[in-house]
Amino acid sequence: MSLDGKVALVTGAATGIGRAIAIELARQGASVVVNHLEQQGEADGIVKEIESKGGKAISLSADVTNSGEVNCMVEQAVGQFGRIDVLVNNAGIEMQHPFLEKPEEEWDRVIAVDLKGPFLCSQAAARMMARRGAGGTIINISSVHEDIPFPGYAAYCAAKGGLRMLCRDLALELAPYHIRIVNVGPGAIATPINRQTLEDPDKRKALEREIPLGYIGKPEEVAKLVAYLASDDASYITGTTIFIDGGLMRNTGSL
Repeated sequence: MSLDGKVALVTGAATGIGRAIAIELARQGASVVVNHLEQQGEADGIVKEIESKGGKAISLSADVTNSGEVNCMVEQAVGQFGRIDVLVNNAGIEMQHPFLEKPEEEWDRVIAVDLKGPFLCSQAAARMMARRGAGGTIINISSVHEDIPFPGYAAYCAAKGGLRMLCRDLALELAPYHIRIVNVGPGAIATPINRQTLEDPDKRKALEREIPLGYIGKPEEVAKLVAYLASDDASYITGTTIFIDGGLMRNTGSL
């Protein structure tokens, strides 16, 4: 597996899974665009880490819910590296409220980042890929909550369920341009967004009991899967979700 010569754009890459993905794609030979929103220090640190190991990277700030900023980000990436071969839609948020109390603005924000963002970024990148005529790969970081209900997180589940169908539809629409679309659905992963659970021994043990492999996954494990899917070794995979969850979904009976 090699990504030598490829250019990858990773959204929400300043921390967590996005950070691990950016570093792994660079380790496999890709030039990487590290997208962030108001996390310049963290993003620049990733760029320096990649460059210290002989890789190429730049950081670009852009709000993935804003079409103007997304288009500008893609133009800047192409201006720097000449093209984009791989887009990883990783930027995402989650907010908890019981459905009967969920504020409208919370619903709107989660849907905007987790579903509209991938739409805008995929459209901008795919237009460039189609014009270039050399194909490409779009990888959406989804969730087991494409399928598993998550009480208190209705907007998040709706967005990830929507992302599942967006992947399937775009796989058909963009196949004539040799653009592949794949979702990666992580289960419980040790990231800052899960800090509250990770730091509570009782909550952590309860979660680990639900995972057949018995442990919470690492961002690096997700990143290695993304790197494979971004490579030519995965050239026949499109229009599907690949779950990386330690068996969690099987244990819930959701599949």
